[in-house]
Amino acid sequence: MTTPPSEISKRALGVAESATLAISSKAKALRAAGEPVISFGAGEPDFPTPSYIVDAARIAVDDPTTHRYTPAAGLPALREAVAAKTVRDSGFPVDPSQVMITNGGKQAVYLALQAIIDPGDEVLLPAPYWVTYPEAIRLADGVPIEVPTTDEAGFQVTVEQLESATTNRTKALIFVSPSNPTGAVYSRERMAEIGRWAADRGIWIITDEIYEHLTYGDATFHSMPAVAPEVADRTIVVNGVAKTFAMTGWRVGWLIGPGDVTAAAIRLQSHISSNVANVSQRAALAAVTGPMDAVEQMRLAFDRRRQTMVRMLNEVPGVQCSDPGGAFYAFPNLTGLLGRDIGGRTVETTMDLAALLLDEIKIAVVPGEAFGAPGYARLSFALGDEDLEEGLTRLIRLTT
Repeated sequence: MTTPPSEISKRALGVAESATLAISSKAKALRAAGEPVISFGAGEPDFPTPSYIVDAARIAVDDPTTHRYTPAAGLPALREAVAAKTVRDSGFPVDPSQVMITNGGKQAVYLALQAIIDPGDEVLLPAPYWVTYPEAIRLADGVPIEVPTTDEAGFQVTVEQLESATTNRTKALIFVSPSNPTGAVYSRERMAEIGRWAADRGIWIITDEIYEHLTYGDATFHSMPAVAPEVADRTIVVNGVAKTFAMTGWRVGWLIGPGDVTAAAIRLQSHISSNVANVSQRAALAAVTGPMDAVEQMRLAFDRRRQTMVRMLNEVPGVQCSDPGGAFYAFPNLTGLLGRDIGGRTVETTMDLAALLLDEIKIAVVPGEAFGAPGYARLSFALGDEDLEEGLTRLIRLTT
């Protein structure tokens, strides 16, 4: 029995499905059916979680204290460890009371917006953007205001662009470095300039630092509240263990903000989900307090794959791909493939192209439309070297 659409809330009907998860799910279903699909859609490391983290979880399973409710804000030991890790990695001193543990980075983004956005408030959103940001803004009854960036500008927004998009309804800016989907990494100077502008304007910054440990070449991670202390009291940091420690399935993130913001988010979480699963929290505690050797090994593997992917994408006729400075995605310009006969079909949009690639050569990519950037696509290089080269070889053959 199907519920009539009129009975479903407008809020639920207005939320778009995550394009990245949808592509990944479709690719997995085709593989399960025996199709030789190679997916470039996944936003998760292909490595197993490091063994010392898994061992901590095994111990936690047998500990009766993990079998009961714990504080909605998170295990005190984990909140303290995240505060210490933030000083260590970002140079931003915070008190454990400012830290709240969440069910992954997505919930941290959601709660940050719920804590500060009122109906009609505008949130500046540089594009291309991660698919969840505009939906999370709308769920808070806010209005996403896209601020387009260009490949030529390194997919980085300027103060002038932000100022032009600002109105008397502007409440916040979502700022991400390293970026999903482009891999853009802001310089310390550009970041500080944006922070000073936001402080002068009285605008909140929600900064997503989930890819902080994944930078390459000359790119260096910087934390907004550390380089722009003027805006630290109006900055909310979201982060987690998913990308750094190959822990996407463990669902542990965190939010760091001024005391009143964190307290508001904790109240919300106490009614939404209570505490994050205790076994996962104990695993996260081992991650943020443990050695970083495995993290560096994964980073080096991603860097090798990044170089291979950029080189091979630029061998595809009609494709231009800039070198991403961080995260684990390439974001090539595919407009040179549009309007052409490819595999006996003519495609006019990158949505059509993504469908053709999955049908014809069994590779899954996420079209740029999902990120507010038609004409582009996101390809993850968080997959095995052999699969990466085979998938891109199929693309070269199809388009040559």
